[in-house]
Amino acid sequence: MKRRLEIARGLIHKPKVLFLDEPTIGLDAQTRRLIWDYIKKLKAEGGVAIILTTHYMEEADYLCDRVAIIDHGKIVAMDNSESLKHSLGGDVVCAESQESEKLVKLLENLKWVKSVKKYDGSVCITMEQGEKRIPEIIVTAEKAGIKITSVNLHEPSLEDVFIHYTGRAIRDQEGEGNDRARFMRMRMGH
Repeated sequence: MKRRLEIARGLIHKPKVLFLDEPTIGLDAQTRRLIWDYIKKLKAEGGVAIILTTHYMEEADYLCDRVAIIDHGKIVAMDNSESLKHSLGGDVVCAESQESEKLVKLLENLKWVKSVKKYDGSVCITMEQGEKRIPEIIVTAEKAGIKITSVNLHEPSLEDVFIHYTGRAIRDQEGEGNDRARFMRMRMGH
């Protein structure tokens, strides 16, 4: 209710631009959805440009017409959500291994691999037709003496885009305090 009240207070004077700084941080899923629906309604009614900062990729994907990824105070990517996800150029396969450094070096050299990023003990590989490449990844790793403990395949998400452009997951940077400039800004409306 406090978040909705804050948004309503910001609208009292009928602004042309409304800045929302992490409007749903710390809220439960139901309340967050209510705030999202309210923001969507404001967006649909038009008349106000909304600039939103958030660490929640799902929130950015759901609410925003344009997404900008800011890294160390500079915009490193900006487009609509779908275009950003398609910019990665394929599926994302994440493999866990105790030897992730060796796995990265091994996979970087495969011609069908578009990019390889390591974070949180996982190695995420972007490629076309990921579902067909998983067996090849496992066999290649086994031949090199690298044991893969789990594999997961998904279409690129905004989190994958964020990691691609910044090299780190959001949770990695949140603990660094001074490096808070590494977040997403979204523009909605006009």
